[in-house]
Amino acid sequence: MATKSATWAYRDRFHESFARTYFRRFADCLVSSVGVGTYLGESTDAADERYHDAIVESLESGVNVVDTAINYRNQRSERVVGEAIRDAAVDREAVMVSTKGGFVPFDGERPNDASAYIESEFLDTGVLDREDLVMGNSLAPDFLNWSLDRSLSNLDLETIDLYYIHNPEAQLAQFDRETVYENLEDAFTRLEKRAAAGDIRHYGVATWEAFRVQPDHEKYLSLPEVVSRARTASDRAGTGGTHFRAIQLPFNVHMADAFSLSAHEGADGTRSALWFANDAGIDVFTSASILQGDLAAEGEIPDAVDAKLSGETPAQRAINFARSAPGVTSALVGTGSPDHAAENVAAGTFAPMGADAFDSIFR
Repeated sequence: MATKSATWAYRDRFHESFARTYFRRFADCLVSSVGVGTYLGESTDAADERYHDAIVESLESGVNVVDTAINYRNQRSERVVGEAIRDAAVDREAVMVSTKGGFVPFDGERPNDASAYIESEFLDTGVLDREDLVMGNSLAPDFLNWSLDRSLSNLDLETIDLYYIHNPEAQLAQFDRETVYENLEDAFTRLEKRAAAGDIRHYGVATWEAFRVQPDHEKYLSLPEVVSRARTASDRAGTGGTHFRAIQLPFNVHMADAFSLSAHEGADGTRSALWFANDAGIDVFTSASILQGDLAAEGEIPDAVDAKLSGETPAQRAINFARSAPGVTSALVGTGSPDHAAENVAAGTFAPMGADAFDSIFR
């Protein structure tokens, strides 16, 4: 797992190449404020090779955050992340690795009959109960246990630094909100036990809509309530303090509601997800930081915003928008080629906007 000494040594190796605020604290570690995402791409050997080379290039150039999920590219993304970490000229303990569980994964490629595959591999074998499965997603503790074990194997790691429950708002298509909170609490209790066993160091929730919509939205989940459930889970598991540490959500120039939309009740009133997380000491990792590549094109960032951002290319300016927001620890960028990796890493040579300058965009 990532350690304080190794991540600080990694920072010392690169600190003169980056702006002063490029490396940020995550627990007792230091992590890069630009990270590698592994969602996009075909489930092919050629895509695996490109991802491998891009991750190695990133790790050897100053990025020590790598994010994946068991279902990304049919488990191929996790496997190539593990290979790249072994092959890169960096210490494993210098790299913060996150992955996710919650969606039923295929193995290597999507089967012709997905329903039959799920039936034979997950339902008939007892890995999943049919009533727990909603839109391919489950919060069942036993299923998350299975998923975590498979992720550890895919990544070839003894410990995963950050393990997310993946898009729990999918469950709202079948269950009421209170039931989803209760199921999340059960899932957190299992993850607290896995943290106590050393299989994960921290856990969190990765969402697409849940934390950046209004409370009356069908996909809304309350971040304060989720945090409260994690604390209760810690008490139930007897771990002496919650291992809930982070959230992941989309954030970019065109999807900025995690900052601009106040939807979560805090001690100082209703707050946006980013401000609530900032006040509560919860780390935020942003997905879709360049909107799956769209913001890398000229003209996609509004001129008034673009003028306030630092960076030589649109992609760099989009990355620096995401990493400038209050509470953001690292902006994740899907990186499927070494050339793009170099461009993304170079965004960190520019200082992000200060809080006042960032806030001025929304006035």
